[in-house]
Amino acid sequence: MTTYLGGCLCGAVRYRAETEPVNERVCHCRLCQKAIGAAFNARLLFRIDDVTIEGQVATVNTSADLKRGFCPACGTTLFSRRDSRGMVGITSGSLDDPSVFKPDMHFWTASRQAWLRLDDGLPQYEGPPPV
Repeated sequence: MTTYLGGCLCGAVRYRAETEPVNERVCHCRLCQKAIGAAFNARLLFRIDDVTIEGQVATVNTSADLKRGFCPACGTTLFSRRDSRGMVGITSGSLDDPSVFKPDMHFWTASRQAWLRLDDGLPQYEGPPPV
């Protein structure tokens, strides 16, 4: 089993997950683009109870049911959290070893940046992922 370790740029916040993620996906919605400050949010989804976070984290609600967590010192976006579902999505860029990220699909591709070519053979969904 892989141990997923990561944290923020300055090292003030660290996280750990010692279980396999529920899924690993790439979201292209405008909310993620704005929140991450990039073309997409590549994230690993875990159950909240399976992730340990150490250090001070600031959060902001970006929708009624979604909180995003970041380091208040350096600003690194670390996760999105949906308490109603008991899930937390860890940003792949904050992993110590980002090569462990193995995406299984792209969703909200209708909002994909026009210059971005998706030719990795993964399933693509113009809206939300299938349930």
